[in-house]
Amino acid sequence: MIKKALLGLAIVAIAGAGVAIAQQSGIKRTPLQKLDFPEGYNTITAIAEVPAGGAAGRHTHPGAETGYVLDGELELVIDGQPPKKIKAGESYQIPPGAIHDAKAGDKPFKVLGVYVVKAGEPLVKPAP
Repeated sequence: MIKKALLGLAIVAIAGAGVAIAQQSGIKRTPLQKLDFPEGYNTITAIAEVPAGGAAGRHTHPGAETGYVLDGELELVIDGQPPKKIKAGESYQIPPGAIHDAKAGDKPFKVLGVYVVKAGEPLVKPAP
């Protein structure tokens, strides 16, 4: 019973973090599932959508992110690396704690993201 309640609260927190970032930048995050694995981490799967001309906003995650572009094209900007263009059908990886942003061009984009993040920490933290 307690495990179910904690899982429910965690999903609400993840959704809330997505909504908070969305209000700042136009990104829409839809959490799909959360798995308490590996030990001390959560694996979260979500869809992220950014409208044409929009951006996710500079942010970090307390763990690794990998993703697959479902629709559109984005420019992935990771601090310390040259920007990368990623199109539908391509994948990407972002190291734990890396400050990054994903920017849409003249069309929106949609990605399926998988996050392996430290348990108990917010999924997304805004970065300067």
